[in-house]
Formats: sequence, structure tokens, C-alpha cells
Amino acid sequence: MRTSSAARSFVSQYPKTTALVTVAGVGLFGLKKWMAGGVCHSKARLDGKTVLITGANTGIGKETAVDMARRGARVILACRDMERANKAAEEVKKRSGNDSVIVRKLDLASLQSIRQLAKDVLASEERLDVLINNAGIMSCPKWKTEDGFEMQFGVNHLGHFLLTNCLLDLLKKSAPSRIVNVSSLAHERGQIHFDDINQDKDYRPWRSYAQSKLANVLFTRELANRLQGTGVTAYSLHPGVIRTELGRHFWPTVPLWKRVFYVPFVFFIKNPTEGAQTTIYCAVEESLQNESGLYYSDCAPKTAAPQGLDDEAAKKLWELSASVVGLT
Repeated sequence: MRTSSAARSFVSQYPKTTALVTVAGVGLFGLKKWMAGGVCHSKARLDGKTVLITGANTGIGKETAVDMARRGARVILACRDMERANKAAEEVKKRSGNDSVIVRKLDLASLQSIRQLAKDVLASEERLDVLINNAGIMSCPKWKTEDGFEMQFGVNHLGHFLLTNCLLDLLKKSAPSRIVNVSSLAHERGQIHFDDINQDKDYRPWRSYAQSKLANVLFTRELANRLQGTGVTAYSLHPGVIRTELGRHFWPTVPLWKRVFYVPFVFFIKNPTEGAQTTIYCAVEESLQNESGLYYSDCAPKTAAPQGLDDEAAKKLWELSASVVGLT
């Protein structure tokens, strides 16, 4: 009662201040809701269908897995860290009420691992209805994959390029089926450095990340062109700015004074569930069945950057990628 009386007294003495606080609160709530972005409202069921998600042991990959499992799908979590993947699988089963969740080993920094996973899937699965290329690495130091590729380009693009091609026959057999490539708004600042694809001459973490995300968009366009008439459709997307582990290499490089500046904005960043919505939308939305090769953001189509619409560059990137990963 004392608190209630004090509050009433404050309101009576400072009505304008109270009104401003209320308006500010409503404004912040509205901004938070707006920042959360679009929501997938599709009620589509996936009973009897199989979904494979790379990097599904954490972040938006795990939230996507929960959603797919809730819709009745058989979900394959393709992950590098098996201990974390098994824990994630148990969580997905518990939250979705679906026990048809399995784990497969996949290291996208190893072409051998990618081919082995594809071999295992082709041997054990009768169908594959949705392939979600979600895993990624962002703004890491100048690392190289097992096969000598620059890490971000190797994992974010080449790894998923090879995996997708290795599973294409099963996707075609299961048509209508979908391929969802998680890209980023960073593609707008990207450029494909065909003369220095591994950026050995001048490596910059963010430039490399932008190149890999642009590659995702171009890969999707060329993939859609090559899959016309097969019943397999492809989509790329920007999930939004999200609170996930993806920034683990970036955050330590930020000066302390900048971190202090960024902290208040963390409240407005999407959580993993919000960040997974556009991926889910591209995987299940019925109205997209006859669409392919487009780019999405906040559960709606969005025009990609001009360099992401370059079909000639998309074809050139495909040919380069096929050559370096050993595809005929």
C-alpha cells in the first residue's frame, strides 16, 4: 500500500513527467517490436518430410530445427561439434514433442567431411524435402580450411555449394523440395574477388565475410536457373541482426568504448527465435512454391544489391566453385 500511495502521489505532482515516461515506454516497446521483424504465419505441416539443417546446434539454426520438428518433419542436425549437437537434439525433441530428430557429423571446412555426410544421407534417407544451409562463420582471423581455402569463403559458400550439389539428386527425387541459403545484408557491401578469391593479397575479415554472403545470393540465383523444371526451388535471405554466437570473433575486436556504446542497443537486437522467422518462411510458406532464386528479408521478398543480381557473375562463380571443389 505504501508503494501504491507513493506512486499516486508522484503522478499527481508530476503529471507531465509521468506522461513522458509512459510515451517513452510505449515508444521503446514499439521499436522493439518493429526491430523483431516479420513473422512466418504459415501453418504448413511437414509430416512425412525430411529437413536437413547445417549448424543447427545453436542460434537460429536450432530455433529453425524446433519449428520444423513441431511441424512434424524428420529433422537432421548437421553439425561439427557432436557433443553440442547431441545436446541440441535433445532440446529440440523436448521443445517440439517430436523424437524424429537425428544428428550427423558435418565440418564445412572439410570437403571430405561434406562428401561423407552426403554419402551417409543418400544411404540412410529415402527423401530430402528441405535443405537449409544455415551454418556460417563471421569476421574471423585469416584462417584456412582443411583444403586451403580462406575460411569464410570456404565455409559460408564453398562448403554449402558442394553439399547442395551432392544432395541434388535426392532433392529432385523428393520434389517439390526447397533449398534455403542463409545470406546476410552484408552482401550489399560484397564483391567477388575472382582474381584473389582467397584474399591472400589483402585479407580483411569484414570484406571476406561480405564476399561470402554475396556468394550465397549469387549461388541461389544460378542454382534456381539450373533447377528450372525439376520441382526444386531455391531461396536466399537476410535473417536480421541477431544475438547469436556468430559474432564471437567480431566482438572481442571491438574497442571497449564502442562496446559500452553498443550495449544499450542489445535490447533491440533480434533473439534467435525472431531471427529464424525468414528461414522458416522460405522453407514452408505455400505461396513461394512457384518462386525461385529470389532474396528475402523479414518474411518478404526484397531486391538484392545490384551485384547480387548479376547473372553473369553468378555463372562465373558457379564454374569457379565447381572447379575448386572438384565437381565435374
